[in-house]
Amino acid sequence: METFFAVLTDNWSDFVRGFGTTIRLFLIAAAASLVWGTVLGAMRVSPIPALRAFGATYVNLIRNTPLTLVFAFMVFAVPKLGVNIDFVPSALFALSVYTAAFVCEVVRSGVNTVPSGQAEAARALGMNFSQVLGHVVLPQALRAMVAPLVSVFIAMLKNTTIAAGFSVFEAGAIPAYLSERGQNQFAVLVWITIGFLILIVPLALLQRSMERRLRVVR
Repeated sequence: METFFAVLTDNWSDFVRGFGTTIRLFLIAAAASLVWGTVLGAMRVSPIPALRAFGATYVNLIRNTPLTLVFAFMVFAVPKLGVNIDFVPSALFALSVYTAAFVCEVVRSGVNTVPSGQAEAARALGMNFSQVLGHVVLPQALRAMVAPLVSVFIAMLKNTTIAAGFSVFEAGAIPAYLSERGQNQFAVLVWITIGFLILIVPLALLQRSMERRLRVVR
C-alpha cells in the first residue's frame, strides 16, 4: 500500500498538471460546443432550407467521423494549409467541433418536444423566428434538454484523453510520462481512474437531480 500511495504523492505535481489541463479542456470546449451546437440546432429547425441543409450536413458528417480523425486533421492537416495552431488550441477546437454536433441533436430533440401551437401562437403575435426560438421555444425545451446535455458533456470529458495522443499533456498522458520513470503502471492507472470518477460522479449526480426537478409532465 505504501508503494501505491507513493505513486500519487511522489508525482503529485504531474497529476495536478495533467488533470488541470483536462479540466481546462473540458470547461472551454463545453462552453464553445454549447454555443455552436445551439446555433446548429437553430439551423436544423430553421424555416430556411439552406440553413437546415447546412445543419444536417454538418451533423451527419461530424457524427460519423471518429474524433481521432478530427484531432489528426487539426494537428497534421491544418498546419499544411499555412495555419499554425498550438496543440492545446487544436485539441479545444477538435473537441468543440465534434461535441457541437451532439449538442445540436439534443437541442433539436428538445425543440421538438414543445407543442407546435406554442410557436404558431408566438408568430401570430408578430414575433420573428429568432424571437420565437429564444423567448418561447428554447425556455420550454430546456427541461427536456438538460439530462441529455449532461450526458454529452460527460462523454466529452472522457474524450479529452484522446488529446494525449497529440502532444497535449493531460490526464491521458500521465501513464506514458510516468512509465519513463519506472512507476508502477497499475497504480498510475488506478489513480487516474479515481481522478476521473471524482470529476464524473458529481456530473452524473447533477444530471439525476436536475432530471427529477425538470421532468416534463406528459
